[in-house]
Amino acid sequence: MSNNDILDMYIYETNTLLEQLESIVLDAEKENTFSQDNVNEIFRIMHTIKGSSAMMEFDTLARVSHRIEDMFFLIREGTMSVVKDEDRPALFDVMLHSVDYFREEMEKVEAEQPLNEDVDSFLGNINSLIAKIKGEEIPAEPAPKEAAAPAPAQEAASAAPVPAQTTEGSAEFPYGLRVFFDEGCGMENLRAFMLVTSVQGFCADADFAYQPAGVESDASLSDTVIEHGFLLQFRSDADRARAVTIVMTAGSVHSYEEENFVPAPPPPVEPAPAQEAAPAAQKPPAAPAAQAAGGGAQQHQGQKESLISVGLSKLDQLSAIVGEIVITEAMVTGSPDLKGLHLDAFSKSARQLRKLTDELQDVSMSLRMIPVSNTFQKMNRIVRDMCKKLNKQVKLTLVGEDTEVDKTIVDSIGDPIMHMVRNSMDHGIEENVQDRIDAGKDPVGEILLSAQDTGSEVIIQISDDGAGVNDEAVLAKAIRNGIASPDVEYSHKEILNFLMAPGFSTNAQVTEFSGRGVGMDVVKSGVESLGGSVSITSEQGKGMTTIMRIPLTMAIMDGMEVSVGDSIFTIPINNIRSSIKTTEEAILHDSVNGEMVKMLDGYYPVIRARDFYNLPGGAEKIDDGVLMWLESGDCSYCLFVDELLGEQQIVVKPLPAYVNNFDIKNYGITGCSILGDGNISIILDAGDLYKATRG
Repeated sequence: MSNNDILDMYIYETNTLLEQLESIVLDAEKENTFSQDNVNEIFRIMHTIKGSSAMMEFDTLARVSHRIEDMFFLIREGTMSVVKDEDRPALFDVMLHSVDYFREEMEKVEAEQPLNEDVDSFLGNINSLIAKIKGEEIPAEPAPKEAAAPAPAQEAASAAPVPAQTTEGSAEFPYGLRVFFDEGCGMENLRAFMLVTSVQGFCADADFAYQPAGVESDASLSDTVIEHGFLLQFRSDADRARAVTIVMTAGSVHSYEEENFVPAPPPPVEPAPAQEAAPAAQKPPAAPAAQAAGGGAQQHQGQKESLISVGLSKLDQLSAIVGEIVITEAMVTGSPDLKGLHLDAFSKSARQLRKLTDELQDVSMSLRMIPVSNTFQKMNRIVRDMCKKLNKQVKLTLVGEDTEVDKTIVDSIGDPIMHMVRNSMDHGIEENVQDRIDAGKDPVGEILLSAQDTGSEVIIQISDDGAGVNDEAVLAKAIRNGIASPDVEYSHKEILNFLMAPGFSTNAQVTEFSGRGVGMDVVKSGVESLGGSVSITSEQGKGMTTIMRIPLTMAIMDGMEVSVGDSIFTIPINNIRSSIKTTEEAILHDSVNGEMVKMLDGYYPVIRARDFYNLPGGAEKIDDGVLMWLESGDCSYCLFVDELLGEQQIVVKPLPAYVNNFDIKNYGITGCSILGDGNISIILDAGDLYKATRG
């Protein structure tokens, strides 16, 4: 494993632990207390961050995490009763400040920037809390760096059991486990220390030892580990058995041997209070990286063994290869050389190949699918902080957190969702609680954030029960900004669309949260860049709702190929409701909506693809073509094409950048695909096509 791989593992593990820590603190703040399980979990998180930071020689991170660990050691020993009620808000604030601090430092680590060395003020706040918990006088100044915490290598050693100085066993710890790493794997001393950190997750420090000592800080011990192996020793055979499970799943382990140094174990030794760790029953064994990949310490060991973390670049490469396989399969089975030939064996093999490529595509896509829960959970912090700064009482309700979306899309929707939640907090929820009570509402406002998987797209909804949009105020501001005319009568929907205009804001003054005209247009452009759409609904006095419709994945999709003259278009299957043949007599001519056709219990406009795109050739009479009934969002209409060529799995290819300069999205074109015969098929966006024809 290279240094970069170890650094990536450290960043991934730390960020995962920080997300877990933030969630614990936010939930605890609502209850105004940490449960004993919370305290144990926070102690474990800070202990892990301290050890791994010391191993990576990030001194300040190790110092801060060490002091937080000390604080929660006191709380763990005395329970939350040692923290007075008046000190608990400060405790929650310090912990959330800690999360912010570590995240900022992780960003610097990723960007290869120097870390912040001035943490004395922050440590002073932690030390003040520790003094209050101990009932001591609050120190006037933060402790000097030399006294604040031991050096990183010393920290890790002080938190670990005191080992012997050789690789020979001792009778005090009769159950030994000697581990040998793969030849040439490199950094054997750090790999050994990662095993120690994993064992500390379930075994009290006083109940095991390791040899040689100092592997966390002395790279020269790698030679000793290579020659003699790395020895872990335990007081009980049960602890050794748990360690075997960890060693079996650890990376770069070549082999291991169990060694017994005396025939029977000595009487169990009561661990010292300062070295006590969480009970094994509460902390199943797991290596740090496995904990991160498995989503937390609550996962069972069997689940952890089956999970690995894979770089997104590798998944991108896999998706690209699968896409090319899909295109090649279509080229082979659709080759013009096969026309007119009756090849039963080939046709059977082609069907089997299609089945396998479909399964391969589904598997490769599922690898990229992750739940939106992490993105949703981050909004809890935003609501919490804004409630304090705006002096509002608001609760956030999350629905559909387990909905899975492509990793790339999840990474991209965070900002749009954040903007809308902040908008609801700042603009939506009333400032005066009495106004809500007078309107018959709950004094505590509510923001609902939900996600729903429809099979082909995810619908994300952000709604609040606030005051709603004041149409008159929005229209007046739009007129002042020059994006609306005072001589035109605008509908409620058109007024709402002004909110997403660039630079538009209804705030008269610039605040920390709004007034700069940046937000709603960012939401619109961000979602549209993913191939999605945004719509707003609002009722004054009742609240506002923003709906984002985003494709689950943007790589491969099922589409229906249709022809219009010599041109071929692809329409996403999820937008097609049905297709029919009809006659000219069935078409109605409306002075406002143009051609209309009756479908089931309603009348829908007809869009002629040939006329809209000015294509040569193609059917003119309704009798000679096919009507495709399409739906997208709140629009429903019929598209007139020549004929249906068949359903096909297609690989979505973006159009060249220079083509986008012609604003093709406003013509209902979202991309293209390569057909089996090598020709290009234009992919249509049903919603944008309808909007383009409505003008």
